[in-house]
Amino acid sequence: MNDLTKQEQEHVRGALRFLRARCGSYETLSRALGLGKSTASNLVAGAPVGPLAAFRIARFAKVGVDDVLTGRFPDPRACPHCGHVREEAAE
Repeated sequence: MNDLTKQEQEHVRGALRFLRARCGSYETLSRALGLGKSTASNLVAGAPVGPLAAFRIARFAKVGVDDVLTGRFPDPRACPHCGHVREEAAE
């Protein structure tokens, strides 16, 4: 049994993909999150995501765990490489 819904797990996977782009590799990201060497890549590949991963991602990204679980982090408009969110042009 997993404490996270399928939707929450997908949001965590999205955050992992974003952070991998920022860190350069899943191995580096796993190390930064204090996880096993291949854990981040295993989670993105479909392994069950638990609350511990969500909390570690939130702490590393300096956002609330709720932002990770609901998909507010990362902002869907954010560049995966630099994190810049382009402002919409005024109409």
